[in-house]
Order: sequence, then C-alpha cells, then structure tokens
Amino acid sequence: MGSINFIVLPPLSLYVHLPWCESKCPYCDFNSHPLRGELPESAYLEALLSDLEFQLPGVWGRRLTSVYIGGGTPSLFSVQGVGDLLGGIRARLPCAPDLEISLEANPGSSDAAKFTGFREAGVNRLSIGVQSFDTALLQRLGRIHDRNQALAAVRAARAAGFDNINLDLMFGLPGQSVAQAVCDIDTAIEQQPAHISCYQLTLEPNTWFHRNPPLCPNEDAIWEMQLAVQSRLAAAGYHQYEVSAYAKNGFRCRHNLNYWQFGDYLGIGAGAHSKISFADRVVRSIRTRHPQGYLTPTQANPSVARSYELTAADIGFEFLMNALRLTQGFSPRLFQQHTGQALSVISPALGELQRDGLLLVDAQCIKATDTGYRHLDGMLQRLLPESTDVASRR
Repeated sequence: MGSINFIVLPPLSLYVHLPWCESKCPYCDFNSHPLRGELPESAYLEALLSDLEFQLPGVWGRRLTSVYIGGGTPSLFSVQGVGDLLGGIRARLPCAPDLEISLEANPGSSDAAKFTGFREAGVNRLSIGVQSFDTALLQRLGRIHDRNQALAAVRAARAAGFDNINLDLMFGLPGQSVAQAVCDIDTAIEQQPAHISCYQLTLEPNTWFHRNPPLCPNEDAIWEMQLAVQSRLAAAGYHQYEVSAYAKNGFRCRHNLNYWQFGDYLGIGAGAHSKISFADRVVRSIRTRHPQGYLTPTQANPSVARSYELTAADIGFEFLMNALRLTQGFSPRLFQQHTGQALSVISPALGELQRDGLLLVDAQCIKATDTGYRHLDGMLQRLLPESTDVASRR
C-alpha cells in the first residue's frame, strides 16, 4: 500500500471505561469485574484524569465531538464522581458546543435521583442495558434486574429529562422463541426511546456461556427474529444505520458513528484503547487491562500496556471493517480523509467483491449489497490482510 498523508485529521472522541459491575454476566466478554468491597471511586477518577493528561500531547489543539462512559456499569459511580470526571475532561480538552455525552446504565443499579443527577452533571444521552423485558429470559442471562425494573428505569430516565435514550436489547437468547423476541422489540418500541440497539447473542470466547453453551434458537429462528426486528422498527420510524443500530431522525449515536467511520478516539480507563492519527501515521495504544494494575502505574510507563503504529494495510482493512457496517456505506472522499490514503490502495479488493455481488461501488458511494450485508463477517474476512492487528475500543 502507499504512504499515509493526512491533510485534515479525523474527528476526535473520548471513551471512558469504568470497569466494575455488580456481577459478571455469563455472556459478557468486556473488560468488566465484579465489585468486591468498596468502589475505589476517588482513586480511579484521579487515575483517569492522569491518563488523559498523559495522552494530551498527541491531540493538542483538537476538539472533542463526543464522550462515551462505558463499562462495566458506569451507573455504579456517584453523581458527584461523574460530575468531577466531566469537569476534569472539559478543563483539559476543548469540546464541541453540542458535545454528545453518553453514559451506560443498568436498570438494577440506577434510580430516578441518580438519573437526575447525571443529567445535571452534563450527561445528555443515556444508554440503558435492558437486554430483554422477559424476566425469565433475564434470569437465564444472569441479569440482576427484571421486567418491572427495566420499565421503571426508562420512566425514571424520562422523568430526569433525558430525551436521547438508547435501549440495548438482544435476541437469540437461551430458550427464546420468535414470539418472545417480537414481544421484546414491541415493548421497546412502546417506550419510544430515541435509539434502539438490538444485537444477536453470540457465545464469545472466555465467557461462561462459551465454556458451558446454553441451548439457543437455531439459525432459521434467529434469522426470523432479525427480520421481525428490522421490519417492526422500520414501521415504527426507526432507521437502521448500522448492523445493530436503529434511530429516529436526528438521534444516531455520534460517538459510535465516529468509530464506524474510522475517526480518532482517546481511551482512558482499564483496558481502554486509543487510536490517534498524525500527519503521516496512525498510532494505537492500549491501557493496562486489570483495574488494580491501572490504579498502580509505573512512572516510566503510566498505564500503557502496549503502543504501536498501524501499517498502511491495516489502516485500509480497519476502515472497511467499520465503515461497511453502515447501511449507507461510505464515500471515496471519506476513505481518503480518514485513512490518509488514496482509494486506489483498496480498489483491487473492492473490485473482487463487486464482481461477486457483495458490494455496490460508484463514484459517490461504496456499500454492501443486501447479500453482502447479510454475510458481512465472511466478506470482511476476505479483505483481511495476511498480518493484521486489529484492536477494539475496549
């Protein structure tokens, strides 16, 4: 591939990882840790802001477009703690006037007073991890909340003044019928959130479910569930803009869009990933994964487990891996702006996929066909360079 040359740097986001949760769900492969004893909130917040300061020289003069506080269960942190965190971020980095600030919350660890406090602290987008509105299915997933608590959390978010609410749902759950999946999505629609994320349950390595696989619906049933989800959400005015993301007009998640369009992001917190573009290179860094190690960094290497430059081949693949998840695809101009490379470097791979009916390619837009979108993982596997080190944001 050719050289890397950025004329304009991509947008910049910030991901904050708060790694503790009340209990580890059997399907979860995120860097999350059940809380044992008292939450070390003050020490962790101090470590987060120190981590941010350490990364500032790489982004001098750049402005944040979004902040995402994920976990774990961020809503375990106090309102004061979240407020201090956001104040510390604003004191260290210029922020867009319409900065999107998202916080993940679980129904079992939130209440109306906390939601009100988060809203007053500056959070303007709340993502509630409902997963299902069926109490029996929630128990099979190891969740600590039930249907009534899920519905109460949505009501509490509304009462706190949030109009930008995302509900996280899953389908293909152990023992779930198509009718139950349809009931879940219909219940979610009845709550009228601005955004719904709906994922198929996958049995990820290094999880309890992977070691002890539950009996899940077969492929035909899962496909029927997915079609039902798509059709019901479309009929209710939710536009699918990514594989698992549906939004009402004006409420697409800007933070996640920045990932999918291969924008830049700082990551602070245990195990968080950063991806930063410079004039002639793209650098990734990964923070120390375990919370205790993150809280006790060495002076010579503060919280950094690894840092490396992406090769030109990796940059092209990573862009495609993310941008082809978007239903509208991407423009050739966006590829050049966000990779620092000419589109010609990936033209042979695009041409092959186009000939096989998996991609639509023209001067304005490159996107997956319906067939390509259905078989996205396989299509991306064909694009994978021989030696690629792809990191996730977590």
